[in-house]
Amino acid sequence: MSRATKIVATLGPASSDPEVLERLLRAGVDVVRLNFSHGKAQDHIDRARLVRETAERVGKPVALMADLQGPKIRVGKFEEGKVMLVPGAPFILDASRTEPGNVDIVGLDYKELPRDVRPGDLLLLNDGLLVLTVDSVRGDRVHTLVKIGGELSNNKGINKQGGGLTAPALTAKDMDDIKTAASFQCDFLAVSFPKSATDMEMARQLANVAGEPYRHKPAMIAKIERSEAIPVLEAILKASDGIMVARGDLAVEVGNAAVPALQKKMIRMAREMDKIAITATQMMESMIVNPVPTRAEVSDVANAVLDGTDAVMLSAETAAGKYPVETVEHMALIALEAERADEVKLDADFINKRFGRIDQSIAMGALFTAHHLGCKAIIALTESGSTALWMSRHNIHVPIFGMTSQATSERRMALYRNVRPILMPNHTDRDQALADAERVLVQRGVLKPGDTYAITCGEPMGYPGGTNMLKVCRVN
Repeated sequence: MSRATKIVATLGPASSDPEVLERLLRAGVDVVRLNFSHGKAQDHIDRARLVRETAERVGKPVALMADLQGPKIRVGKFEEGKVMLVPGAPFILDASRTEPGNVDIVGLDYKELPRDVRPGDLLLLNDGLLVLTVDSVRGDRVHTLVKIGGELSNNKGINKQGGGLTAPALTAKDMDDIKTAASFQCDFLAVSFPKSATDMEMARQLANVAGEPYRHKPAMIAKIERSEAIPVLEAILKASDGIMVARGDLAVEVGNAAVPALQKKMIRMAREMDKIAITATQMMESMIVNPVPTRAEVSDVANAVLDGTDAVMLSAETAAGKYPVETVEHMALIALEAERADEVKLDADFINKRFGRIDQSIAMGALFTAHHLGCKAIIALTESGSTALWMSRHNIHVPIFGMTSQATSERRMALYRNVRPILMPNHTDRDQALADAERVLVQRGVLKPGDTYAITCGEPMGYPGGTNMLKVCRVN
């Protein structure tokens, strides 16, 4: 059984060496994330080229995800780089301050904060490690009392408990970064802090315009980080191609205890709506400095897999950690073991389910048939990758091979759970396409004489959304 759950790894100083990157891809990375919160445009362009060249050398499809920074809701800098805040002490956040701060006051990158808060509001800094209670707002100054103290250093993030910050999801920097991402045809564009479907629709429109000279449209991933996004999750999903369960900022806004149930809800909703789900943040955090994960981290990754996530994501672990390759190896093993224990409930999935499209009905028919006949593989001959996506929304221990003539579709399918993308020549003759598909899997050792498999395609060949045929075959 090969691994169904995909691995997203963030590129950074620890993983930008060509040799290390190659080892990461061979260890199991399916998608490389470029974090636009760090580095310049040319850095990302160079790294994107390196990823594509390395993937070609390794001989596997690897998708590129450009992750936008979003609004900078942060404190400014301090005279000595950091201060120690004492519980009960007053502390001022000053939106107009330009000089470095001290133990009494600091400036803000986010100038709208004084208009977004009221006395009694709780502000959480540095991922919730420090807590300030708003005492009063006087002009550009937010006067607070330290509720939970500790060390506060330069440029640490600010969240408001319960949400309510008005910062727009897309900044001027993000708009420039979308153009940069379009220049290397990123496969996925992750939008930080969307509050509504409108945020995602605007990002898609900007990405499509930026990608027009390259005839490229990236898939859109909404990072669910704000409490305001939860009540409108369905609308955000409809406007996106997938979501990222970004547990860091989300946990600060809604509280740590609420996140596990929200994670399950988000993944379930994404699968039901034929969208992608990525689970992120601190999955293997201890491996930034340790060569093995904690038992809790092992359980966390396994539970995300059992929830049905398409992918599990690594951030600092591969970007700046001491053991980037070992982290991916451990994560791949954990996912594989969790998948072995995962139950198939395909019949229950189809009760009272209706399909309004021929291609979607064919995809579901292939799953049902392959499951009950004990097929060794399902082959989807697909231009856009949609047939493979629909199949991947249901748990089945039969590998799905998405065969396409489109390189962009091949890379996009690299993120779909239980889908193995394969690039093949564009065929206009159906029988030739079916024969070539079987030959490829026999050559790869997936199929052998006597094995049965299910295959779907469209007739006439070569039209996106045209899947209308299901055939069950036996290898001679």
